[in-house]
Amino acid sequence: MANATAYTAFPNRFRQDLIARRRLIGCWASLGSPITTEVLGVAGFDWILLDAEHAPNDVLTLVPQLMALKDSLSAPVVRPPWNDVVVIKRLLDAGFHNFLVPFVESADEARRAVAATRYPPAGVRGVSVSQRSNRYGSVADYFKIVNDNIAVMVQIESRAGVNAAAGIAAVDGVDGLFIGPSDLAAAFGHLGNAKHPEVQEAMAGLFAAAKAAGKPMGTLAPVEADARRYIEMGATFVAVGSDLGVLRMGTQALIDKFRGPDVAPIAAQY
Repeated sequence: MANATAYTAFPNRFRQDLIARRRLIGCWASLGSPITTEVLGVAGFDWILLDAEHAPNDVLTLVPQLMALKDSLSAPVVRPPWNDVVVIKRLLDAGFHNFLVPFVESADEARRAVAATRYPPAGVRGVSVSQRSNRYGSVADYFKIVNDNIAVMVQIESRAGVNAAAGIAAVDGVDGLFIGPSDLAAAFGHLGNAKHPEVQEAMAGLFAAAKAAGKPMGTLAPVEADARRYIEMGATFVAVGSDLGVLRMGTQALIDKFRGPDVAPIAAQY
């Protein structure tokens, strides 16, 4: 764990630790529940990804989860549904300071993601004088300090993204690259098999591009052996599981302890 004090946005310790390439172990939050997110925060992960791309989340469900993490050691990170300036603006105003932007395929798209998180002249973020991010107007010098306290990580999950990785990594304001193993596997024609040699070769190329640019690399790896292998390869911010996965596997393991060998799981009966 990078720092055993409650997470605060100013200064953004997560961004500082990310840029310094300290090891940051995270967890995915996909259930859309402030209670389960709060439980993850109690565990003490370095960061928790609140997913608005593949989970049933929007701004109104995300804010209670931010509140649930208010006194946590865990830094909230949000994945917006798309690299969209309006969506990102709303998430910024809701109180997010750490972004994982999905499906970035070029340096121009990476620059667009960064610009969406910055006030002019550094970017194009729209101005609301009083919103949750600046504690409803009570944060002194908010407009002067916030640009330097926003972390932007971009997710590479396509052939085009792999080919453009060096240029993406070089973009000013991109604080880290993130591999989406499942989508990357699908993009290379190996759906459901991220361990395929062709996919692993592409991932190795992404690691090399990040290293050459001096940028940290992250990924999602719910299988322990995979997570440890990626850490050995140089990944510094790694999500090692999800609330959905822990619940699914934990409940399955519990019932399997008591179910007789002649009773098939319900799912297997259809």
